[in-house]
Amino acid sequence: MRSLAPLLLAALFSGCVAGELSFDKQTLTKDFVAEGCAVADFDHDGHVDVAAGWFIWKGPDFKQRVAYAVEPSHDKGPNKTPFNGATGYSDYFISYAYDFNADGWQDILVFGFPGDPALVYENPKGKAGPWTVHNIFDVADGESPQLVDLNGDGKPELLCHTSDRVKDPKNNKGRHGGQFGFAEIDWKNPFGKARFRPITPKNKANDQKIFKYTHGYGAGDVNGDGRMDILEANGWYEQPADMSKDSDWKFHPANFGVGGAQMHVYDVNKDGRNDVITSIKAHSYGLSWFEQNADGSFKEHVILGKTKEDNADGKGFSQIHAVELMDMNGDGLPDIICGKRRWAHGIKGDDEPNADPVLYWFELSRDAAGAATFVPRRIDSDSGVGTQFFAGKVNQDAKPDIVIANKHGVFVFTQK
Repeated sequence: MRSLAPLLLAALFSGCVAGELSFDKQTLTKDFVAEGCAVADFDHDGHVDVAAGWFIWKGPDFKQRVAYAVEPSHDKGPNKTPFNGATGYSDYFISYAYDFNADGWQDILVFGFPGDPALVYENPKGKAGPWTVHNIFDVADGESPQLVDLNGDGKPELLCHTSDRVKDPKNNKGRHGGQFGFAEIDWKNPFGKARFRPITPKNKANDQKIFKYTHGYGAGDVNGDGRMDILEANGWYEQPADMSKDSDWKFHPANFGVGGAQMHVYDVNKDGRNDVITSIKAHSYGLSWFEQNADGSFKEHVILGKTKEDNADGKGFSQIHAVELMDMNGDGLPDIICGKRRWAHGIKGDDEPNADPVLYWFELSRDAAGAATFVPRRIDSDSGVGTQFFAGKVNQDAKPDIVIANKHGVFVFTQK
């Protein structure tokens, strides 16, 4: 197995200050193994562990690293190994921890490169060796797939879209017939193939409106009817009352940008109507929240501008390819966490690819009139984000922490 950087065995710590919050930064590796991560107590020792790529770093100090999967090996293609952040990508695009077979042990869901299968690595309950891997969905399209309870049964679905495979490798993006929707897991056979539940008709051949690299996807109750709706850059799809059969969901057009990252639904200004939070363009600039008006239309409130000039002189950053909501300061309001994706398309691609890979949280505050603002607070300038990250409890205190995996390495930020 290829040896990673020696500093893996002697994790680095440095203090970081963000507004009134401060963090300890721990660097687990500077190698590129993944662009997303999963966090859970995988070995039942009472401490949270970090899974990124084919490795698990064991808590509480994250100094011991074990492999739970076989090291990837490819001699060609965008994911050629060893993974090179300057020129390529990773087989581990996004990861989530969940106990799929309800045996009390957390498994690991891995969304690979867009269009690749969704894989579940089954926790062997402490036994050594590679975990058994199950392909539960053949074509998981999209740049921001998630694990979300969409049908209200208390168990999650795969929030991704999909498209037909095509035999002609020269056919545009390699897929056609794209449909928005989600994949429903059979919880009587959780390691079997999930069934795709389309919510739109199929695209016509070579129509790239919905294809494997489509950016921006999310879920939330937009209209307040108690059912989860699905969002994309051009609007949102209303979940019907009857989900027993597949059907096209009612589409409500809206302009949420050109496709960013994970999209979130929350009543930002506490007016009783749920709003939308999203990055505007994953490989350029922009972060906004969209206030829902009484008539169902949306008013955009810009947090970070959409041009280089808007974000000059430290006012902002580009390539917001991962977004999470979490109450970072314990005031009862969820804050935005995001940052700059490191080398999304290599060292020459997109806007300012070599600018500092920053990590921020944006503090939500409301005034007496109910007006909402998001105040930027820098956490770090030498980590950034990937395509997904973890925000939640890592150590024994009640304060939320952050775990990042991307082309710059794997990092743990524990709040002091």
